[in-house]
Amino acid sequence: MKKIAIIGIVLLSQISVQAQTLSLNEVLDSVSANHPVVKMYTNEIRSMDEAAKGARSWMPPEIGAGPFMTPYNPAMWRKMGDVNGMGSIAISVEQMIPNKKKLDADEAYMRAMSSVEKENLNANVNELRQDAKQLYYQWIVLRKRLSVVEESQKLLDFMIKNAEIRYKNGLEKIGAYYKAKAALGSALNMELMYENDIREKRIRLNALMNRNPLDYFEVDTNYRLNDYSLMVFDSSLFYQNRSDLKALDREINLRYLKQETERQSLKPQFGGRFEHMVGFGGQPMQYSAMVMMKLPIVGWASRMNKANIESLRWQAEALRSQKEMMVNEYSGMAYGMRNELDLNKKQLALYEQNIIPALRNNYKTMQLGYEQNTEELFMLFDAWEKLNMTQMEYLDILEKALQTQVSLDRLIEKK
Repeated sequence: MKKIAIIGIVLLSQISVQAQTLSLNEVLDSVSANHPVVKMYTNEIRSMDEAAKGARSWMPPEIGAGPFMTPYNPAMWRKMGDVNGMGSIAISVEQMIPNKKKLDADEAYMRAMSSVEKENLNANVNELRQDAKQLYYQWIVLRKRLSVVEESQKLLDFMIKNAEIRYKNGLEKIGAYYKAKAALGSALNMELMYENDIREKRIRLNALMNRNPLDYFEVDTNYRLNDYSLMVFDSSLFYQNRSDLKALDREINLRYLKQETERQSLKPQFGGRFEHMVGFGGQPMQYSAMVMMKLPIVGWASRMNKANIESLRWQAEALRSQKEMMVNEYSGMAYGMRNELDLNKKQLALYEQNIIPALRNNYKTMQLGYEQNTEELFMLFDAWEKLNMTQMEYLDILEKALQTQVSLDRLIEKK
């Protein structure tokens, strides 16, 4: 029963491990949904939207109470014969009525503020997705490097065991044997390093997905190099895709909306004031009603608003120039990356179709000759060494190509 239970646990653990293979799209979707930066920006956006609800608020009313035209001598407050007392108690209420167009301008400005943060959120999510994509591709290449190392270990183990038998029979030189032993040790060391690198990639990807860093999962080792040959990296592409450029557009729009609020601040503002007086010593009740108007357009009161309007205009121009500069830089970088990626694709095809098959056939020929005692061990080792180095060179180019692809996807903000 214990053996059955142990076998069942092992099988279940293997099934659970297999079930934890995550595709690239699953990882990217998890990053987009669960990374803390998404919640941070979402809360910030919600905060700005909530603040915008108060854009149409009026100034609070002002209420006052106190003596009005009252003598310092209290004896004069009282009525004396036919002479009424002097002074009164006044209660006043004052309210300024805001300009409707000013309220409209304030509301439009405050409602537009969160649009910048929305684009900043998209830009940050793009960075996180591309970081995850790069880690995922590095993991794939590490798995392929491990496959090469494991194959090398088998080939070296064959050489060592065969050489030991031949050395006992006096048919083999010892020098190449020790080179094979050292190469096997190096292969085991590389295996340890690659396994450790994979653990690091797993921890970092789990962190990006906001999961337990130690959660186990594997990656799908299938990959695809995209074709960008027909893509035109012009300003329209970047304006359409890049969230940071869209954020600059929103910033420019905010400057114009803020200009409008400053212009509306120059318009007259009306208000009213009402005072009610209760007289002392038989005086009748009295009132005072006034209509008030603020005149911010006068020269000494409008200087700051006019200066702000001019300042905002130049800020918008600066942002527009910054956007053009960024587009020019992005365009040049994109064409350079595409050229580099095309070169890597041609190199990979050359390795796959010519170089590696030729070296593999060379190794097989040497192995056959070695088994038939027509070739020496050092010749077989040399053939393996060339094949192993070339396979690693191929994987270096593949990793570089995938990294360039990620950089290009990051640049054009490919979803």
